[in-house]
Amino acid sequence: MADNLEGIVESSEAQLLATGFIFTEGPLWHPDGYWLFVDVRREPGAIYRLEPGGEPEIFREPSNGSNGLTYDLQGRLIMCEGDARRMSRREQDGAIVALAEHWEGKRLNRPNDVVCHSDGSIYFTNPGGRVPEDEREIEFSGVHRIAPDGTVTAVVTDTEYPNGLAFSPDERVLYVTNTRERMYIAAYDVVPDGTVSNGRTFADMSSNEPVGVPDGMKVDSQGNVYSTGPGGCWVFDPNGNQLGIIRLPEVPANCAWGGGDNRTMFFTAHTSVYTLRMKIPGISPWRGT
Repeated sequence: MADNLEGIVESSEAQLLATGFIFTEGPLWHPDGYWLFVDVRREPGAIYRLEPGGEPEIFREPSNGSNGLTYDLQGRLIMCEGDARRMSRREQDGAIVALAEHWEGKRLNRPNDVVCHSDGSIYFTNPGGRVPEDEREIEFSGVHRIAPDGTVTAVVTDTEYPNGLAFSPDERVLYVTNTRERMYIAAYDVVPDGTVSNGRTFADMSSNEPVGVPDGMKVDSQGNVYSTGPGGCWVFDPNGNQLGIIRLPEVPANCAWGGGDNRTMFFTAHTSVYTLRMKIPGISPWRGT
């Protein structure tokens, strides 16, 4: 299929920002002018801070195997701590507090990725594939929601290995990538009470590409969906039609919007991190004051 990305990508090539890592993930932009990302396979796990044009610095180490990152409505950092099997929050004074460790009395699997809704609730993927069977307390791999009052519920229970997730611009649709078995993006209608319904396949991402799986995902202001996957970052229009694959020097695992105009996309790609300028601004998770 011929790529149709002339209305999407502005840069002629990706800019390498830093390299020498093991497996980068969890990209996030702070409006003060820096990126955060993680190296999920570095022992004992680290979150890095990187200013454009600068060198990466340790932001948090150890990180309890942190992976997906986002901000809540108050601008506090939310972290998926895979090794600790919990969701956590970094307070404004730097203290780390647990947000969720259990669902219905059962210990979480390995929280992987996270997104915050404008009502203050937090949705996160909770795959169980990397938890030893004898330690797994939740039988399904799903998506959970932390309500503003702290209540944890399960909203998606029918995916084999949920990974990345994102909302449509109007937050009426929740997208979830499935990394194992069938490779696809699922879509769910978001109900006013925070639950979801009408689960369906938004896009098939099966491929003969030798490297990459559906993973991190973001949406731009026009509703186009960007999902890292086989061979690069796949781009779909709001109807699920594939526009093309953004190819970088390394196959990316995740992506995030940032920069002053929110038109810079930051890619975490195994040993390195890159940026590309885009033509359409993205949706920022930042609502902090």
